[in-house]
Formats: sequence, structure tokens, C-alpha cells
Amino acid sequence: MVQALLKEVPKLKEWPHFSGEGEYDQMEFNQGIDIIKEYFELPEILVTERFNTLFTRSAHRWYIKLRQAHGHQSWTWWKTQIINKWANDA
Repeated sequence: MVQALLKEVPKLKEWPHFSGEGEYDQMEFNQGIDIIKEYFELPEILVTERFNTLFTRSAHRWYIKLRQAHGHQSWTWWKTQIINKWANDA
């Protein structure tokens, strides 16, 4: 079942990426992830395990620090952290 699901999921290069740069980068990323997660009915682990690739530049450095400090967390938790960090900076 999981293998069949994964065949339908877009390749990583087709997912939104998040650099932490640009006025609306965090909004587009969050919305894009929400759409993919909902459309393909993905479990959160299949979303969050891709973050090491989906986060780039300053967002990747930020992600690594938070991941080391807090370990594996849900998409909802990460989404909140992204909003807290970048929504007010835009």
C-alpha cells in the first residue's frame, strides 16, 4: 500500500522548497505542503522526512538546529515554527 502511494506522490524536485528568503516564501511553502499532504492523503512522516531536502539556504541551517534540539516533530509543529520565525520578518 505504501509503495503504491509513493508512486503517485510528486518527485522531490516538484515539491515546494523553502529558503527563508523572499517576502512570501514561507506562505507559499506552507500552502504547497498542505496541498500535497491533503491531495495525496500523506501521513506526516512522509512529509517531514523530506525536509532535509526541501529546506534550502538559511532555512536549511535553521531546520538543522531545530531538528537537533527538538528531534522528529509533526508537520503541524514545523508549520508553526516556520510561521513564528518568518511570518513577522516578511
